[in-house]
Amino acid sequence: MMAWLGYVSVDCGLRVLPVPEALEGVTAATAHDASVEQGGLSQMFLWFGLLEVIDFIAIQQMLEGSGRAPGDFGFDGGLLRGKSDAYVEDMKLKEITHCRLAMLAFSGVVTQSVLTQGPFPYV
Repeated sequence: MMAWLGYVSVDCGLRVLPVPEALEGVTAATAHDASVEQGGLSQMFLWFGLLEVIDFIAIQQMLEGSGRAPGDFGFDGGLLRGKSDAYVEDMKLKEITHCRLAMLAFSGVVTQSVLTQGPFPYV
């Protein structure tokens, strides 16, 4: 849902200051092309690529039988420690369900903004 909120907030006029000149007046739908031309997305691509390389260490350990579940990076904050297996499985199902709903919401808002080429609420 943070992606949806970030996308809509750009079209509502919220910006992180200072805004580079190349990104003045862009909408959420046109920000990608403007950011590629400006060069900001290249830097993001490099940093996220580095994170993926570091992430490969965890994947390699998992493939060698460390017992780590796919996608489990241990960032639960201890909220699931000591809980029953049924509760943990229920929370995992809720997480997947809500994440899928959030992906649908984001793809819907992107589609609607591109089709209407107007400001939020994209009607």
